[in-house]
Amino acid sequence: MDRNKQNTVRRARRKTGIRKKVMGLPTRPRLSVFRSAKHIYGQVIDDLSGRTLASASSRDKGTSDAGGNVDGATHVGSRLAEQAKQAGISKVVFDRNGFRFHGRVKAFADAARKGGLEF
Repeated sequence: MDRNKQNTVRRARRKTGIRKKVMGLPTRPRLSVFRSAKHIYGQVIDDLSGRTLASASSRDKGTSDAGGNVDGATHVGSRLAEQAKQAGISKVVFDRNGFRFHGRVKAFADAARKGGLEF
């Protein structure tokens, strides 16, 4: 098995273990982050109704030209916190989606915390 496939399989196993424990409720929805090679995406999800309450990504219009690097992740995290505040959400459960809490994922989470989300 090549290294990319092996990393994808390992992340999927970590994600499954995390999703067994993390559940987004209407009172405390789930803040999910996805990191691709070029971009970063975040969304606030109510798992009971299966609805996305707020979302932001580095591909949105008006996003900085930083793309998916650490600066872009910081910008996306702050924009998502702003959208969540407008939707009346202040407390969330953070779902790192199997990614290590380091680099872009950490920058995203720190910016969301600084924007007023509690997790």
